[in-house]
Amino acid sequence: MKSVFVDSSGFFAHLAAADPFHEKATSLFRQAKAEQWQLVSTTAVVFETYALLLYRTRHGRTNALAFLDSVERGFCSIERPSIQDEAKAFALLRAHEDKAYSLCDATSFVIMERLGIREAIAFDRHFREYGRFIIL
Repeated sequence: MKSVFVDSSGFFAHLAAADPFHEKATSLFRQAKAEQWQLVSTTAVVFETYALLLYRTRHGRTNALAFLDSVERGFCSIERPSIQDEAKAFALLRAHEDKAYSLCDATSFVIMERLGIREAIAFDRHFREYGRFIIL
């Protein structure tokens, strides 16, 4: 089974019809379902997606809670960062002085590398800038 990481930008584009990447995201999630991909994300991405839906969609609270419901039902696997993951994410941020990666992004990169996940549903330019993954 193919494992694919999902960033908050991927979730948001899929769930917010007004997002410019909505059609692409919806197509990718359809493909994931049809091909039975194992979707993986992190607690940090869940927190970030919840906030985006809450504050940037018309029915924010309803949309944000519906997203949490889907996570609780197992829509994707949620990885919790370990102390080692956090330390590596902090080091990654310090090592890439020319980039403006968020801590959420850095943690995602570290966890993807730890799990051996090479592909991501992400529309955040930082995933492309990092350059170590295939952005679907």
